[in-house]
Amino acid sequence: MPHWPLHREQWPVLLCLLALTGLAWLVLQRMAEQMAASGGMSDLAMAGMPMPWSLADALLMLSMWVVMMIGMMLPSALPMILLYQQMLRRYLATPQRHLALLLFCLAYLVVWGSFSLIATALQWGLDQLALLSPAMRSQSRWLAAGLLLAAGVYQWLPGKAACLAHCRGPALFLMSHWRPGVAGGWRMGLSHGLYCLGCCWALMGLLFVGGVMNLLWVALIGAYVLLEKVLPHGRWLSRLAGLLLIVWGFALLLT
Repeated sequence: MPHWPLHREQWPVLLCLLALTGLAWLVLQRMAEQMAASGGMSDLAMAGMPMPWSLADALLMLSMWVVMMIGMMLPSALPMILLYQQMLRRYLATPQRHLALLLFCLAYLVVWGSFSLIATALQWGLDQLALLSPAMRSQSRWLAAGLLLAAGVYQWLPGKAACLAHCRGPALFLMSHWRPGVAGGWRMGLSHGLYCLGCCWALMGLLFVGGVMNLLWVALIGAYVLLEKVLPHGRWLSRLAGLLLIVWGFALLLT
């Protein structure tokens, strides 16, 4: 959350974004309950057979990923969004700055919506190889260990550090990536979304380790992403988490 006093104009934005996050989690919970009760694809998975996806199945999985990304990633973007709104008050009139802020948020969500499409395709591929359980959790220790090791190693790489620095420093990002006008909101939202994706994409692979439909696991990853971006020593938290993931991955390989 921001460390500066909120302007009166910012409170409705904050409340709307928090409400959207809460709604995303409610929808995600409802979708998880419906998927668990529907059988069908889950029955085939439990029989060890690849799951044939219909177009409706693919759209359902894609919508689940999109809703999940909103619930997980929007809270960590709040400081950036609110600071951007505050800076817009200096440069644009009321109607234009509202539109610029809306475009910023939409562009950010477009980035994670695009990632959701990739995640859906990955999930489909793993399903065809019968590597996922009905809860969309890896049934292969090799796959789970690989995802853990990949995420752990990435936590230590310079690319992760660079992306995390932009996500942790809203003021620095806005000063170095400022684009004027309403259209600038869209371009900056895309840029911030890409940095955020670069920071967190490997962590999203861990959803296949604990289970995509395991909402507690989803919430824990989302909470970690938030803490990594807002705590004073987030970079060291990132490295510590990477070390733990590497140890977990090797332990899984040796069992």
